[in-house]
Amino acid sequence: MKIENLLDKIHGSVIQNRFLQIFTAFTRILLAIGFIPPSIKKIMNEPFTILPDSNPVGHYFNALYQTGFYYQFIGWAQLIAAILLIFPRTAHLGALMFLPIILNIAVLTNSVGFAGTWLITDLMLIAAIYLVCWDYDRIKAIFFQKGKVKA
Repeated sequence: MKIENLLDKIHGSVIQNRFLQIFTAFTRILLAIGFIPPSIKKIMNEPFTILPDSNPVGHYFNALYQTGFYYQFIGWAQLIAAILLIFPRTAHLGALMFLPIILNIAVLTNSVGFAGTWLITDLMLIAAIYLVCWDYDRIKAIFFQKGKVKA
């Protein structure tokens, strides 16, 4: 059996589960809610934290804040990903957009020494991976080619 057929079969049986359908909707909303407040702070060009530069976390966020446009760009990306996650028609795009953002945040929190925050961001990363897998049928064309294109 081809891997694509196996994944199609597994995905088909998983998305039929009513509990997982509700869990997925809840996860999308929870992740969106988790991104909206920090994105608004960045869009409004407000500092994310008040930690001093002597703290590695404060130093990182102060430097990020000083970038100006890039700081606001990250905020807009977070807000757009959050909004896309809320609506079922665009949730797959939101999950694809959310994944690299939260991966970056998870790597940051694990490497800079955020006390306790690493657990939250790691769980958000797992949830984002789950949502990408949930929408496998909508994004599988990225990984599997339907047919050969004639030259």
